[in-house]
Amino acid sequence: KAAFINFISDEEWKSIEPVSSWFGPSSFLMSSMSALFKLSMWIRHGHGYLTENLGIPVWGSYAVFGLATLFLGMVLGLVSAVLGADGDF
Repeated sequence: KAAFINFISDEEWKSIEPVSSWFGPSSFLMSSMSALFKLSMWIRHGHGYLTENLGIPVWGSYAVFGLATLFLGMVLGLVSAVLGADGDF
């Protein structure tokens, strides 16, 4: 506590470099990290719902998320192929 009070009263905070805008709370990087964290929490809650509420075994929950990942990858690949196809199939 005393060190913090001295840090403020002696104005030592003026000698510290400010955080780059790249790492600021509203930057694209931090927004992306926040979105990934929210996604991981959604997946965790989904896993808990599948295993605890529906009684699906853990391996079944992993299979559901694995199949969902494969399906999403196929859909994104198809969209990417269609959008990038310049009209010649």
